[in-house]
Amino acid sequence: MRIAPALNGLERLKARFHGYAYDWHRHDTYAVGVTLEGVQTFDYRRTTHNSLAGQVIVIHPDERHNGRAGSTAGFGYCMVYIEPSRIREAVELPRLPFVPETIFSDRSLARTILAAFRSFPQALPELESDAFIARISDQLVRRSDEKQKQRVLTAAKARMKTVRDFLDAEFNRPVESQELEALTGLSRYSIARHFRICYGTSPYRYLLMRRLAEARRRIVQGTPIVDVAIDLGFADQSHLTRCLHRMFGLPPGRLRQLALGSLPNSK
Repeated sequence: MRIAPALNGLERLKARFHGYAYDWHRHDTYAVGVTLEGVQTFDYRRTTHNSLAGQVIVIHPDERHNGRAGSTAGFGYCMVYIEPSRIREAVELPRLPFVPETIFSDRSLARTILAAFRSFPQALPELESDAFIARISDQLVRRSDEKQKQRVLTAAKARMKTVRDFLDAEFNRPVESQELEALTGLSRYSIARHFRICYGTSPYRYLLMRRLAEARRRIVQGTPIVDVAIDLGFADQSHLTRCLHRMFGLPPGRLRQLALGSLPNSK
């Protein structure tokens, strides 16, 4: 079992078990996860549930349950635990969403959950964490019997342009959620939701892509990778390398090699 540090009302866990895993217990959070392999069996709400690889599990706050392997092969899963107060801040509803199904197949929700484990167990940056909670909250509402307003008001669109302009100007450093809240007068979750509607991505991803584009430009020009990482606010050289590879499909050295090979007078 591996657990990433709990930050901003969000905790992530990844584990694999054979046989009996957990006694009866309960969480004061939403527990939303994906079974990665095997059969994940647990008792919950007077029913025995069996989750297969790829299926999503939702357990509501303060609900008693246990856990065990449903076959001799064991099971693996990843789970996010989100404080109800964070969900409540993120949704535009009079009450917390209740998902009647405990186990179900939902590729969109599964992809959202798995995206939070790309850099696991490293801590998620605040902007990424906020965007994740906003998306999970929207997905929980979609699976519940509640509905929230989806329209983007004209005023919100103008504020999202202000956010985008701010991120363009401040791309070379980490930006905190409270900065965007102060800039727009909106909550961090409203910002994450409206920005995605307007620009197809989250403020965190938009900022990261601006930083990576600048990193690629500097690396191609010959700036040492470690200097680029420090100047653009990455944790270290390996962090920048991983991000560049995920974004462009090539490591920094290969990017530089290909760019130099494309110059007219290069050999």
